[in-house]
Amino acid sequence: MTRTTTTAIAAFLLSAGAAAAQDCSIDKDPWDLTGEEVTAVYECLEGALVAGYQNGDNPVAAVYRDWVPTATRPGLAGPHGERFLMTFANEIGAGTYMEYAFEGVVMPVGSILAKESFRFNDDGGLRRGPLFIMEKVAEGTADEYDNWVYSAVQPNGNAMGISQAFCHDCHVAYSDQDNLGYPLEEVRITAE
Repeated sequence: MTRTTTTAIAAFLLSAGAAAAQDCSIDKDPWDLTGEEVTAVYECLEGALVAGYQNGDNPVAAVYRDWVPTATRPGLAGPHGERFLMTFANEIGAGTYMEYAFEGVVMPVGSILAKESFRFNDDGGLRRGPLFIMEKVAEGTADEYDNWVYSAVQPNGNAMGISQAFCHDCHVAYSDQDNLGYPLEEVRITAE
């Protein structure tokens, strides 16, 4: 397949995803959605999210959907701009992360978390958000950020320029959890 053909297919999928996202709108406050309603919105949207993230060349975006989902559905959390988040963990980090411990957490080097995100506009229209990525690196690599490297992929697959300090300044509030936020308790899947 030629690059031109691949680009054309990706553009079609993204435009189809944008149209699909418009069909996923809601008519009430996102904080009032039931679990079933959130699941329905996510099922309507997830194909467009994945296609968009994978439109670029980010290596995590290419594979994160093969990882372990950490929740039964996205949850609405205050951090990350009041976006619904659906977190996936790679095999290295899934077991430790999915214990959801509140103290003494030490994630193994090589752990990667990828968080799909979306939110609603004031009129109930859906807005796809970035794929937020956290990677635990070897001690001495990013000590000022507790050896986490933060990145993000925009909904169109392009890299998102983010400040390590901006991400770390929020995540450090969870320092006893190795700077990890967790899915809402009601949607967590525990490690087996």
